[in-house]
Amino acid sequence: MSTRSKVWWVVGGVLIIIYCLFPIAWIISLSLKAPSDIANGQFLPSDPSWTNYSTVLTGAASDLFLPALRNSFGICLIATAISCILSMFAAYAIARLDFPGKKLILSVALGVAIFPVISIVTPLFNLWRQIGLYDTWPGLIIPYLSLTLPISIWTMSAFFREIPWEMEQAAQVDGATTWQAFRKVIVPLAAPGVFTTAIIAFFIAWNDFAYGISLTSTDASRPVPAALGLFSGASQFEDPTGAIAAAAVIVTIPVVVLVLLFQRRIVAGLTNGAVKG
Repeated sequence: MSTRSKVWWVVGGVLIIIYCLFPIAWIISLSLKAPSDIANGQFLPSDPSWTNYSTVLTGAASDLFLPALRNSFGICLIATAISCILSMFAAYAIARLDFPGKKLILSVALGVAIFPVISIVTPLFNLWRQIGLYDTWPGLIIPYLSLTLPISIWTMSAFFREIPWEMEQAAQVDGATTWQAFRKVIVPLAAPGVFTTAIIAFFIAWNDFAYGISLTSTDASRPVPAALGLFSGASQFEDPTGAIAAAAVIVTIPVVVLVLLFQRRIVAGLTNGAVKG
């Protein structure tokens, strides 16, 4: 590659980074602005303050934000755990066993993963109200599995296919049962893949808005993305933009930290699932 090409690649990369990070920088700037400073048209706050963060953590908006934050953590963690367990057994069967319909299962999983969420919300809304799952944690955990389970099966099946199955056979020759060989030999080898799948599944559930806003109505189960859409301020004359920005920054921090810590594993998991599935 010539020097001129390298320069253009660097310039292009910098422009892409600026384009991607500008909305984040803008939302951080808004979160540090006072209400009177929101509409001044300037990028940086003239008098930075933590007032908006105090509003959502200890002030008037805390009653809406903190229960939603608790709901998001609880619901997403449970949905991630269930998705990892189910996808681990499904991926093991797909990678290890030879049975008819194996490719059909992967194709159906891929089809479900790309299915429009909005087309499922309306029938779920009516069904959940009839059977009592509306505005409950299970009422969100179950739909979240439709988002996390397909991508988890694809990602984990790619990891399972890389495991040397001779080790499982050697364990069985030494006297281990099928379950013992799976639990003591295969599961430890697949642990990095399970961990990567858990991170990806958690991100997918954490970012959901359609299910959260459609299948909840109170603080009993409303997640953070849905709660952010209901911030309205104490009166019609109050602009809640700063408080919404502060809440958005707070809920973004866990995701950013996880991505920075495990970016290599996340990229490896997505690549394996896309290429080898």
